[in-house]
Amino acid sequence: MDMLHTRRTGLTPPEVAARRTLHGSNVLAQRRRRGALAILLHQFRSLVVGLLALAAAVSLILGDRVEALAILVVLIMNATIGFVSEWRAARSMEALLHLAQAQARVLREGASVSLDARMLVPGDIVALEAGEVVTADLRLIEAEALTCDESVLTGESLPVEKHSRPLPLDTPLVARSNTAFRGAHVTRGTGLGIVCATGMATEVGRITALVDEAEPASPLETRLDALGARLIWLMSALCLLAVGAGLLRGYPLPEILRTSVALAIAAVPEGLPVVATASLARGMTRMLRRNALVRRLSAVQSLGAATLILTDKTGTLTENRMKLSRILLPLGDVAAEDSRAAVTLRLAGLASDAAADPMDAALVEAAERAGLGADVPAVTRHPFDAERRMTAQIFAAGSGVHVVVKGAPEAVLAACTFERTETDVRPLVAEARANWADRVAEAGSEGLRLIGLAEKTGQNGDDPWHGLTLVALMALSDPLRSEVPDAIKACRRAGIRVVMVTGDHAATAARIACEAGIAQQSEPVLDGEALARDLTGAETFPVLARVPPEVKMALVEHFQRKGEVVAMTGDGVNDAPALARADIGIAMGHRGTQVARETADIILLDDAFPTIVEAVREGRIIFDNIRKFIVYLMACNLSEVLVVGFAVAAGLPMPLMPLQILFLNLVTDVFPAFALGLGPGSDRVLDRPPRLPSEPLITSGDWHRVAVLGLALTAAVLAAFVAALYVMMLEPGEAVTVAFVTLSLSQLWALFLVRRRGSNLWRGEEMRNPFVLGAIGLCLALLAVALGWPGLARLLTLPFPGWPALSLAVGASLVPLVAGTVVLSWRQTQSGLPSGKA
Repeated sequence: MDMLHTRRTGLTPPEVAARRTLHGSNVLAQRRRRGALAILLHQFRSLVVGLLALAAAVSLILGDRVEALAILVVLIMNATIGFVSEWRAARSMEALLHLAQAQARVLREGASVSLDARMLVPGDIVALEAGEVVTADLRLIEAEALTCDESVLTGESLPVEKHSRPLPLDTPLVARSNTAFRGAHVTRGTGLGIVCATGMATEVGRITALVDEAEPASPLETRLDALGARLIWLMSALCLLAVGAGLLRGYPLPEILRTSVALAIAAVPEGLPVVATASLARGMTRMLRRNALVRRLSAVQSLGAATLILTDKTGTLTENRMKLSRILLPLGDVAAEDSRAAVTLRLAGLASDAAADPMDAALVEAAERAGLGADVPAVTRHPFDAERRMTAQIFAAGSGVHVVVKGAPEAVLAACTFERTETDVRPLVAEARANWADRVAEAGSEGLRLIGLAEKTGQNGDDPWHGLTLVALMALSDPLRSEVPDAIKACRRAGIRVVMVTGDHAATAARIACEAGIAQQSEPVLDGEALARDLTGAETFPVLARVPPEVKMALVEHFQRKGEVVAMTGDGVNDAPALARADIGIAMGHRGTQVARETADIILLDDAFPTIVEAVREGRIIFDNIRKFIVYLMACNLSEVLVVGFAVAAGLPMPLMPLQILFLNLVTDVFPAFALGLGPGSDRVLDRPPRLPSEPLITSGDWHRVAVLGLALTAAVLAAFVAALYVMMLEPGEAVTVAFVTLSLSQLWALFLVRRRGSNLWRGEEMRNPFVLGAIGLCLALLAVALGWPGLARLLTLPFPGWPALSLAVGASLVPLVAGTVVLSWRQTQSGLPSGKA
C-alpha cells in the first residue's frame, strides 16, 4: 500500500483524476480500424493494375475510346471484387471482437462502487469473486480460497491458488501467486487487491506490445506483382522486335502505331489481378463455410505452403475442461464408469460444488453421469484453505455427523489414519503410505491432476481434519479433442510436421501429445528453459513445455530462418507475439482472447484443429488453381503477341485488330481463367508434400508449357490465316475473321492442356469443374454474338467469311488440343504415372 500510496478505504476523486492523467485509461492499444477508403486504395496497388491504367490512358490519347472503356471496366471489376471481399472480412472481425465492456467493483472513499474497468487507476482497491474476470494487474491483500485460471496468459491449464503473502521481486510470472493478472478468470473464492498496473503496463499489455514488433507478410501479392513485371518485360521485348521488323519492311507509320497498340494490348495480362482476387475470395468464402474466418485473402494460400504447425495445447488440442479420467482405489485403479467406483463417486459429488471450479465441476459431472448425483445439504462447510489445502463438508448422520474431506493428495494422505477397501477398513501403515506416494508420482508423470477424498463419522464439533479414512484419489485431466488424432495424421500425410508448444507442465504436455499422435510414448519433452538456451533443440523434439511468450516468438523466427513456412495456432495472450510473427497465425474464435484474434490471419470459429487441415487443403487447391490460370493466361497472351509479330515480320497483313485482341482478352481469356481459378481441386491434394518455400510461383517447367502452348496456338492461327488468304483466296478482312475465330476456339480448348501432369483428359479436374464447362459454353455464345450480330461484327471488324472458312477455323483450332493430348499421354506413359492421377 505504501508503494502505491493508497489505503484500505480506497482513493479519493482528486487522487483518481491525478493518476488517470499520469497513467491514462485502463485500455490496451488496438490496431487502427481499416476504413473503406484504405481498403479501396489497396485494390490499386498491383503492378498489373497500374499497367492496365496506363494502357487505358494511352488508348484515350490515341482516340480509341472503346478500348480504353473496356480496360477501365476490367479495373472496376477487379477493384469491386477485392473491395467487397476485404470489407466483409474486416467487418466480420469487428463483429467477432466486439465484447461487452467489463465492470469492476472498487472501493472509493470507503464505499463499494461498480464502475467501467477502463476507469481503474493504480492504487485502486478491487474486490474479486468467483466467475469474474480480472480487469487489471492486482497485488492481493486478501485471498479467501482464491484460485484463478491464468491459461490465457501462462498456458497453464489448471487454476492457480492465490494468497496475499509477499514474494521476492525476482519471482517469475508463473509463480507470482500473490498477484491476479488482467485477463485471468476467478474460478473460486474471494479476494481483494490493489491495482498495481493498468492498460499497456499490465502483463497482458506487455505481451500486446510484443505483438506490434511482428508484422506478418504473405508473399503472394508480391510474387504476383513480380510475375506481372517479368511478363510485361518479356512481352515488351517481343513487341519491340515486331515493331522493328515492321519498320524495316517499310510499313507506314500509322500502321506501325496501330500494330504497337495491338501488341501492347496483347502483352498486358488483363485477367491476372481480377482472377487472382476472385480465386482467393472464393477460397475465403469456402473456408468461412467450414468455420474458418480468413482475415486476409492470401492467408489461405500461404497455409497451403505450410511445412510446420506450432500448436498450443490448452483449448486447441484439448477441450479446455477438466474430466475425471480414473479413480485410484487402495486395491488398484478403476475407470470412472466402473461399478466399484459408485460409492466413491457419490462421496465426490457430496464434497463438490459444480460452480466452485473446473475440478469440482468435473467430479459433479462424473457423479451425475453415473446416476449418483447428491442433493443432501451440508450442515457445515469448511472452504478451501491455502495452508491446509483441503476442504470439508459435514452432513447430518443419525445422532452424529458424516465428514467428507477433499483436497491435495499429500494433505489428505497426511490427515488419514485408515484406508477403506471394498471389504473392510484397515490402518494406513507406512508401507501403504509409500505405495500411495509412488502412485501419486506416477499419475503426476502422466500429467494428471489428483484430488484426495476421505471421510469419517463422528460427533458434531469434532476436528474434521484428523482421524480420516482414505477413500480414493481422483485423477482428472483436460481431455483431448476426439477429432484431433485424425487431423494430426492428415497433417503427417500432407508432409506437415506438428510440434506442440505449450506453457503447461511437461508431463501433461507429453500425455496429450501421445494421445494426439504428435509424439511417441518414449519421446522426451524439451522445457522452456533449455529451449531458451538452445533453440536448435526444437528441431528434434515434438513437444515443448513451459515455453514463455518471448521464446515462442524466437522459436517461430528460428524455424523461418531454417526455411520453414510456419503456421502458429493459439488462443491466449501469451500466443499473440508468435501468432503475429508466424507466416500464418491461427487463433481460436470461442476461447481465443481479443489480442490473439486481432493478431491472427485466420480465426477458427469452432476452435477445431481439423479445420486447419481443411485450410491446408484449400490453400493447396488455390495455389494449384492460380498456377493453372497464370499458365493459361500467359500462353494466350503470348500467342496473341506472336501471331501479330510473326505476321508483321513475314510481311503479311495484320491478322488481328486491337479491338479484337481486347475482346479476346476480356472474354475468351478471362472467363476460362475464372473457371480455372474457381475449380474444386484434386481429391488427393493432401497426399503430396508441401511445395518448397523457395519454389517460384511459376516454375521453369511452367514457363516451358507456356512457350510450347503459345507456339502451338500461334502456328494453328497463322496456318489458318495463310490458308484463308492464299488457298481460299479470301479478302484480307475475311481472313482476319478466320484468324480471330481460330485463336478464340484454340484458346478455349487450351483449358484442357493446363491440367496437372499425369491427369486424364476425360477424368481430370477440368472435366469435373462445372465452371470450365460453363465458361466454354458462355464464350462460344459470345463468339457467336460477335460474328452474328451485325452491329458488334462491324465494331470488331469481323465480316462473315462463309461456312467453309469457318470450318477451316474450327478444324485448325482443334490441332493444338489433339497434338497436346497425344504428347501429354506419351509423356505420362514414359514417366510411368498412372492414368487419372491428379
